[in-house]
Amino acid sequence: MARMFGTDGVRGVANRELTPELAFALGRVGALVLSQKSGTGVHTRPRVLIGRDTRVSGEMLEAAMVAGVTSAGADALLVGVVPTPAVAFLTRALNCDAGVVISASHNPVEDNGIKFFAANGFKLPDEVEDEIEALVHNPPTDGRPIGAAVGRVIHGEGERQRYIDHLCALVPVDLSGLHIALDCANGAASVCAPDILRRLGARVTAFYNQPDGTNINVNCGSTHPASLQALVREVGADLGIAHDGDADRVIAVDHFGAIVDGDKIMAICGLDLLHRGRLPHGKIAATAYSNGGLIKAFRDAGGDVVITPAGDRYVLEAMLREGLALGGEQSGHIIFLQDSTTGDGILSALKLLEVMVRTGQPLAELARVMPVFPQALVNVRVRSKDGWDSVPEIAAAVEDAVHRLGAEGRLFIRPSGTEPVIRIMGEHPDADVVHSAVSRVAASIQACLGME
Repeated sequence: MARMFGTDGVRGVANRELTPELAFALGRVGALVLSQKSGTGVHTRPRVLIGRDTRVSGEMLEAAMVAGVTSAGADALLVGVVPTPAVAFLTRALNCDAGVVISASHNPVEDNGIKFFAANGFKLPDEVEDEIEALVHNPPTDGRPIGAAVGRVIHGEGERQRYIDHLCALVPVDLSGLHIALDCANGAASVCAPDILRRLGARVTAFYNQPDGTNINVNCGSTHPASLQALVREVGADLGIAHDGDADRVIAVDHFGAIVDGDKIMAICGLDLLHRGRLPHGKIAATAYSNGGLIKAFRDAGGDVVITPAGDRYVLEAMLREGLALGGEQSGHIIFLQDSTTGDGILSALKLLEVMVRTGQPLAELARVMPVFPQALVNVRVRSKDGWDSVPEIAAAVEDAVHRLGAEGRLFIRPSGTEPVIRIMGEHPDADVVHSAVSRVAASIQACLGME
């Protein structure tokens, strides 16, 4: 049986794979398991904070999750539509026993997900997820609370504002004079990112900030930056900022319309910290999918990059293990661990803007700090991800691609932890070579496993 929890919680098509029944079970069992582990002891009974993004299935799954949590005798604190990192922050700030965010991040609207945070605001380790999953499959048979012992629903008034106040106090940069084009992906960033930037003094032209439940991530946001590239030039902004559906990612665009991805943002912020003697151990953490130019930029400056497997959980593990303050992914999921327990796209944007203001340099100039090696990334939607690496035709194509890329190149292939997709990424100094190698592997996977 495939593991229920992927690399970023439980995900699936809402009401088909991620059903209300499953949300109920996860709510009940999650409340039981995490309240036993939290030890907060602040409230008269366990309390689980629940937030969601803007997709239409969120309210349905929230209702089922609330029923599960309260049936376990825990209170459900509802904070409504908020970014995923707001759930992490508020769980810890409000001394809750656990936090839950109902979101599928950058995935299309039909998908949704359930992600847990522990009382300390960190995502759950594998062993705790496995404990929850085991109890979902084999529910506890002891009696449920009745009468006054049943959990209550608490509507968190003003908790979103608490998160806004927190970020403004954390990075009190004066953005006066900056014109920012902001793409909110019709997601959770819509309810707070424009307010934060304006409160700090920026002139903000907001786009894709009218969520209707079905337009989240549709041709907008950090995974579709082409719209923002055009809009930055159209409105004459100094830069553009794009978030994904739950605002844990950020991608920037300079005033020329060029993309500044997560690697370059880490290079700008990390090297700024390094040069000021504020980067612990002179290192950051990044995944194997990050551009080789990031490693070169840090090593040339006397620093280094710790390379991890793909996935923000592995970045975080490396950061905690090695005492690092900054790490992330090319996708724009960046962790400033001294300020947040998880990736926060709005916080990352503020950190980038802080460097711009302090140095007085435009984003285009700051981004020159990192060379970019040609890369090719192809996502192939497949019928099944299981056993892809044991198909002889695919193995032969991979072997041929590795030979073509040679010692100067890199090839990484992995199934997505959240979608029915296999990702192929290649890197080589010669763009034609890398595109050819990756295309051949993608074609082989498509032929053997691709959806009709």
